[in-house]
Amino acid sequence: MSQSTITCIADLRALARRRIPRAIFEYADRGSYDEVTLARNRADLDALQFRPRVMVDFSGLDLATTLVGEPAVMPLAIGPTGLTGLFHADGEMLGARAAEAFGIPFTLSTMSICSIEDVRSATTKPFWFQLYLMRDRGFSAELIDRAKAAQCPALMLTVDMQIQGFRRRDPKNGLAVPPRLTFANLLDVASKPAWALKVLRGRRRTFGNLVGRMPNTGGLSTLAQWIATQFDPTVTWKDIAWVRERWPGRLIVKGIMDAGDVPAALDAGVDALVVSNHGGRQLDGGPSSIRVLPEVVSAVQGRCEVLFDGGVRSGQDILKAMALGARGAFIGKAFLYALAAGGERGVTTALELIRNELRVSMALAGRTRVTDVDGTVLRNG
Repeated sequence: MSQSTITCIADLRALARRRIPRAIFEYADRGSYDEVTLARNRADLDALQFRPRVMVDFSGLDLATTLVGEPAVMPLAIGPTGLTGLFHADGEMLGARAAEAFGIPFTLSTMSICSIEDVRSATTKPFWFQLYLMRDRGFSAELIDRAKAAQCPALMLTVDMQIQGFRRRDPKNGLAVPPRLTFANLLDVASKPAWALKVLRGRRRTFGNLVGRMPNTGGLSTLAQWIATQFDPTVTWKDIAWVRERWPGRLIVKGIMDAGDVPAALDAGVDALVVSNHGGRQLDGGPSSIRVLPEVVSAVQGRCEVLFDGGVRSGQDILKAMALGARGAFIGKAFLYALAAGGERGVTTALELIRNELRVSMALAGRTRVTDVDGTVLRNG
């Protein structure tokens, strides 16, 4: 598939599926348990209908905004994704560079392949860093200090993974970190020589931020066991104060899926909340992120920014989220598809597609400034 025939994120997904091993592809593509929530994320976004408007002068169409104090050429950021450097060698570095050149924020995951320092060396503009609170608060403090040293302007605390949801495809596929050849995946990996050669030549093949902290990272069972022993199941809202005390920059909390959690988050002094169900990869059977978004926006009452995450694959999806009150949105799966399909250029292609879709959809819905989008853009919003 040539660049000229890539017209949507689905094309990049199809290309990624051919270029990387199934274990890596399905790690991003699939969800937990029966994948009910994963399907709802997409179905509920699709169910929303725009209200077409005509005879509006959109010659001065403007997509620019700010996200948590950062200027952005459109209301989109790249969200934190684990194992990114296995989708393409040095993937986090390439993704951060693409985001910087395009003019949107990039978020680095704690569970990244490239380290904080690797990514900072590849960029001229600081990125956001995502943190999980560990049982070892000393290690969490060390990660915070490393993010401060890298001049990250925002810290994103993910709060919906104190216990890990079970993703059935991963053990069936024999997912391993770093990648290993087994009888089950030998033919699959052998059929992707370009991917294998690039990954072998990449800067890292295991978790760069966890060097010295995660021994014997040989397979998914080891990773799951490490998460079970290191991610802190006792974390409550009172622990946000511990983070807030150590972090001088802007603080984002990701994983809010009920308005009942909003007051405690606001009391903790967060700068932004991300409505997210972890891409349908944690609690299966819960609602879609887009269904919960208006409830959270209403509960926040303008006291902090609300961002959206959950199935975004197009400019139309961003416009729908903004119509329901989000300041902007994140891509996760779509970013990984693009990275696997074409590296840094693939990510740029995805961002260009999404931007063009947003421009056209805004114009046909009768809006000229993205910051003026509201619920009247939707027929059922």
